[in-house]
Amino acid sequence: MKSWQLKVMGVLLAMLLISGCAPLLLGGAAVGVGVAAHDRRTTGTLVDDQSIEVKIHNALNRQLPPGNRIGVTSYNAAVLLTGITASEATRQQAEMIARGITPVKEVYNELAVGSSKTSFSAQSNDSLLTTRVKAILFKIRIQDFDPTRVKVVTEGGVVYLMGLVRKNEADAAANTASQVSGVKQVVTLFEYIN
Repeated sequence: MKSWQLKVMGVLLAMLLISGCAPLLLGGAAVGVGVAAHDRRTTGTLVDDQSIEVKIHNALNRQLPPGNRIGVTSYNAAVLLTGITASEATRQQAEMIARGITPVKEVYNELAVGSSKTSFSAQSNDSLLTTRVKAILFKIRIQDFDPTRVKVVTEGGVVYLMGLVRKNEADAAANTASQVSGVKQVVTLFEYIN
């Protein structure tokens, strides 16, 4: 294994241990057993999503010019790109790179063009908003709704929600997230199930 792969594995393992989920190693990727038990995705899909994120990060780092700050989130092979690129051409190139990774089936390009220098306080605010949205989702009282099935990503005060959910769950999650103080907008990128 290359050193970057070992670092990624170490970070994933540390995140899983901190979250209280026992790690399950499958195909070289760590998956939290506690997460897998509640997730509507298969364990194989969980591993694929983690692999997609790593592959896209690596491809972006190799192929894009410096001066970008790009976040990559994969959920059920749907990829969300957030952050900032130095130019519109780089923004479009990042999307094309993500689309070229197997088994990506959809790319949501929410990248902005501008300076990649974001203040520590802005990044901290996004992290805080993510935490607050995740916490308030536990107040939703719908039969069979599990808030851990909703992936929350925040960039510049905009909250992106992903997951495999029913329409009523999606509506409740979006409505609840929009009530969190400091949230500028809620963007739903859900995949609906029956």
